[in-house]
Amino acid sequence: MSASKEQWTSKLGFILATAGSAIGLGAIWKFPYMTGVSGGGAFFFIFIIFTIFIGMPILLAEFLIGRGSEKDAIRAYKTFAPNTRWHFIGILGMMTCFILLSFYSVVGGWILIYIFQTITGNLSGLLQNDFGGLFDDLIANPFTAISAQFVFMIITILVVARGIQNGIERVSKFMMPALFIAFIILIIRSLTLDNVSEGISFFLYPDFSNLNSKTILFALGQSFFSISVGVSVMVTYSSYLSKQEDLPKSAFTVVLMNILISLLAGLAIFPAVFSFGFEPTEGPGLLFVVLPAMFSQMPLGEIFLFIFLILFLFATFTSAFSMVEIIVAAVTKGKNETRKKATWITGLLIFLAGIPSALSFGLLSDMTFFDMTMFDLSDYLVSNILMPIGALAIAIFTAFKIPRKVLLKEMSEGSRLGKKIFVAWFMIIKYVVPVAIVIVFLDVIGVLNF
Repeated sequence: MSASKEQWTSKLGFILATAGSAIGLGAIWKFPYMTGVSGGGAFFFIFIIFTIFIGMPILLAEFLIGRGSEKDAIRAYKTFAPNTRWHFIGILGMMTCFILLSFYSVVGGWILIYIFQTITGNLSGLLQNDFGGLFDDLIANPFTAISAQFVFMIITILVVARGIQNGIERVSKFMMPALFIAFIILIIRSLTLDNVSEGISFFLYPDFSNLNSKTILFALGQSFFSISVGVSVMVTYSSYLSKQEDLPKSAFTVVLMNILISLLAGLAIFPAVFSFGFEPTEGPGLLFVVLPAMFSQMPLGEIFLFIFLILFLFATFTSAFSMVEIIVAAVTKGKNETRKKATWITGLLIFLAGIPSALSFGLLSDMTFFDMTMFDLSDYLVSNILMPIGALAIAIFTAFKIPRKVLLKEMSEGSRLGKKIFVAWFMIIKYVVPVAIVIVFLDVIGVLNF
């Protein structure tokens, strides 16, 4: 490994940064929303199964590709398959992250807006029915929406520009523990409300009577989204790992942390939502309309709302860092002297690309493509098309382009468990994962009608 090549200073730093990349809108916003519209406990149960047996094998495959090559998301594939076009997987991952962060940063801006509203006391005294109108007014204001998105991207740029050790790892070591602590506080408050049993039962009791194939497919898709597989982010992050790290154990730890955060999110949100008579199917409003209204009815509600918003911001930032990092790493090719310039250019281009999404709820609300605003179209393109294609390509590349003995050697480096699980993992990545992803993708594009 060259002297200019950065590395994580510790296994903990890598685990926290990797978990932070995976835990963002997927675990805190999208998971409760998908659970709410997909039947509660049964969805959660199937989500766990898919995350462990489908998502984790892909995550481990990305780890093997990244550390085995010690290269960025484009050159990693070239290392294992030179003089081929397989590096398109890395290019696809960069494009996906670029589009994803362009609208993701808009939501990050919304969180900053609400933090400001909380600090200034502008949410005080509002009635329950006022929060929906407030949310619509705030995100429809072009200056407010674009300014908040800009601030979010500037903070992201400043952290990533500092590099792996001084930037992403250092911030993640603070953000991720704070995330867990804030969730515990929120859960304690949520579980002390009146009539919370219905919310707990809805979330944790798996009622399979209403289960259908669509719910199963949603759970599979959510497992991909929730641990950030298919975009080669984990290829880039694991390229900074030493050979002494236990990759299977690291993959299991990241997945376990993601499932735990999803569990904590459900316990923090559903009891409170049911206690106050709200619907769990609110979508974006679950965070920006329902929860502020809910907290306004609690003693010390503004303090708890502020804690939740800070938690949500932490999770959003850690995901944003990884999305910028995959692009910067590929552009700089490991040369730290060009990192700051590349980060600023990348971040500002993402900000500019995200402006139409920021204006989708105001000035550009009438500009639609396939009956979707730019915000919705970007989300649909990433979640339902680009990520499944990327995950499928990674599974096929790993199983058919990397020699089996190379995979076994890399998995065994620093791991006693690697040799024991290799055959099972390889069979899953070669046969089970591709079939599962193809089924999801075909259903998304309407070929299958489950």
